[in-house]
Amino acid sequence: MDAFDEDAEPFDLKDDGDSDDGGDEDDDLDLDDATEDDVDFVVAVYREDGRPLAVPMDFDLANDFDELVRQLGRLPGDSGATGFVSVAGEFFVACRVRGRTVEVLLSDNGAANDWPLARDVMDYLNEDIPDEDDDSVPVGDLEMFAANGLRAFELEQIATDYDADSDELVLQIVSKLKMAPEFERAVESFDD
Repeated sequence: MDAFDEDAEPFDLKDDGDSDDGGDEDDDLDLDDATEDDVDFVVAVYREDGRPLAVPMDFDLANDFDELVRQLGRLPGDSGATGFVSVAGEFFVACRVRGRTVEVLLSDNGAANDWPLARDVMDYLNEDIPDEDDDSVPVGDLEMFAANGLRAFELEQIATDYDADSDELVLQIVSKLKMAPEFERAVESFDD
């Protein structure tokens, strides 16, 4: 049975006491944060007692990878929680947190030239920021959903469809993970 927790509130980072201008790395100083209009969605999916659940998260997480990881770690889940972030239809980040294990995939390494979240992921993966004229490639853990039936080559094929909007690509992924109805309802709630 499909489930979406309609009573769930988006995570609000403002009560953590973090200031917007503190703690940024020097690399991020030249990049503008994604605005609410830029962020397609930030949604977490997980299974609890085998039941798929999805919850919208705070849009500020589209600018802070470390905080995204922390917030995902706070969610319950039989095998952790996965956050999906899509920015401006240009790129997505998939991040699964299971205890101390963090698996992450950035769909387009070239996005690190324009967006703080993509740069944070590249830093986390110890990857070099590509030149602007380099070909785009996904970076990170293409095997992250293999246990759920989405093999690395299929995930790579989805991630490298640069003609499609990144939000559509994420929907393909969650459909293969059999969580699309819950995810779509969470995205609708994120837009409200």
